[in-house]
Amino acid sequence: MSTYKSVFDIIGPIMVGPSSSHTAGAVRIGRFARTILGGRPRHATILLHGSFLETGPGHGTDKGIVAGLLGMETFDSRVKEAFEVAAREGMSFEIGEVNLGPKVHPCSAKLILEAEDGRKIDVIGTSMGGGNVAITQVDGYQVRLSGEYPTVITVHEDKPGVIGKVTGILAEQGVNVAFMNVARKQRGREAFMTIEGDHEVPAEAISAIAAVDGILLTRYLPKLT
Repeated sequence: MSTYKSVFDIIGPIMVGPSSSHTAGAVRIGRFARTILGGRPRHATILLHGSFLETGPGHGTDKGIVAGLLGMETFDSRVKEAFEVAAREGMSFEIGEVNLGPKVHPCSAKLILEAEDGRKIDVIGTSMGGGNVAITQVDGYQVRLSGEYPTVITVHEDKPGVIGKVTGILAEQGVNVAFMNVARKQRGREAFMTIEGDHEVPAEAISAIAAVDGILLTRYLPKLT
């Protein structure tokens, strides 16, 4: 029995071809990672895994990821010229390979991004077909972000009260929490939280969350188009 939620799960997004999984999905992974970083990276190391590595260059996966990092949409005609656009805009990049293990989806990539101010993040993203993607890891934290919902991301001190204050701010703004995940590497150090909501989150709510005592980083990811 089919589990498609909508016709768009079948036909995928409006896109520059040739492949919804290897091209459109790659663009979306790049855009997702760009938003988590907080803007266009100064330098990107793009490591392709599995099918992305084997057939990705022929399907434009490498150009798709670069295009997404530059902020392009899946339907942007410039996707095919992403390398040249990156050179003009001053974003350097390198393409390599990585083996993320047999449990990781074959259409996956690891992106190591450096911002203009020197900050670095690493992100693992997966394309699941039809343009649908998931971010499964950020800086070593195991996450599951689909882009189907507006999402608030925080890195915060792992101490009592922080999560309650963040969810309280969202409640005050009328944002219903659909899904929430908190991950940490070590008790009492830092935690990585993702909150997916049923509604877009107002800018004032994001500012209020960023001002909460114990919040170290805040990012807002609008629903992917």
